[in-house]
Amino acid sequence: MVDCGVKNWQGDEVGQKTLELKVAKEETASHIVHRALVRQLANARQGNASTKTRAEVRGGGRKPWRQKGTGRARAGSTRSPLWRGGGVIFGPKPKEYNLRMNRKERRLALRTAFISRIDDMIVVEEFNEQLQRPKSKELVQAIARWGSQPDQKTLLILSERVENIYLSARNIENVKLIAADQLNVFDLLHADKIIVSASALDKVQEVYSA
Repeated sequence: MVDCGVKNWQGDEVGQKTLELKVAKEETASHIVHRALVRQLANARQGNASTKTRAEVRGGGRKPWRQKGTGRARAGSTRSPLWRGGGVIFGPKPKEYNLRMNRKERRLALRTAFISRIDDMIVVEEFNEQLQRPKSKELVQAIARWGSQPDQKTLLILSERVENIYLSARNIENVKLIAADQLNVFDLLHADKIIVSASALDKVQEVYSA
């Protein structure tokens, strides 16, 4: 169980929130989080790099010159890998990089990663009403008041997508906005500061506690 202070729009602490999530044991925590991170990065690879072998390159069916008598080296095709425009030897072909991980392990790794960032986490009150229209400047100022500097990578977690906040945040350098039910290990570990709305913290506990 972890207690977090809650800040308002002005950056003043106005309350407390309690977060209780089951995490991995200390001796296995780094291992399971690392596995989840490697899996996420591997599964993000498209694996569609492809080159043509000498059999797949167009042309080259006719022997370019006779076998003997020209003084040149023997050649059977203009699409040999030795020729310009020829095939590629041992080049990349489409491949799947997907790694498997049990659902329970994935969720345990996510909870462990989330709790591990508790010292860099800032919980704030709902601020939907403070942005009546998209305004990046006001959101930047609020993030600074909450304790995250402009040069720090900030992950902003909301319970659901709010259009005005989304439009305000998408132009801000170093700020990434995600919903509470779309958390992932990479974003949690990559951010310098994590800002969570109070309702998003409740949703995290509701969605990932089991």
